[in-house]
Amino acid sequence: MSCLTLETDNRSDILEAIAGDRWIVACLCAAWCDVCRQYRPSFEELAARHPDKQFLWIDVEDQADVVGELDVENFPTILIQRDDIVAFYGTMLPEARQLHRLIEAQTERSADELLAEAQSSSERRQWQDDCNLRSLLADSLEA
Repeated sequence: MSCLTLETDNRSDILEAIAGDRWIVACLCAAWCDVCRQYRPSFEELAARHPDKQFLWIDVEDQADVVGELDVENFPTILIQRDDIVAFYGTMLPEARQLHRLIEAQTERSADELLAEAQSSSERRQWQDDCNLRSLLADSLEA
């Protein structure tokens, strides 16, 4: 898999690409953000290192009708999801090694472990309701 960029005209294709029991690693950024522009090549290199996962690049302003309700405090914000379980949502330093370690740590967990952790705090329970990228994309297609 490569890194796909969410656009208004490819939402159905991306929803299909992230269907099923697969890992999704999304970077939420903005075109005007210098840090994001500098980070993108590293993010795309990570995508090449993890061909079994679907990496997505999402401009929060261009795709505000999909992700506009998400609380993006800083850039880059990373969303990691397996199937319908949001395993991680938050700001990270723009360092590919750090994201690589986070991906490795999350993917070592079983589905039961991910589900237990997803329900372990009010913040993580909120992620399940608010940050499920598949649900957000599906909702945008129905609107």
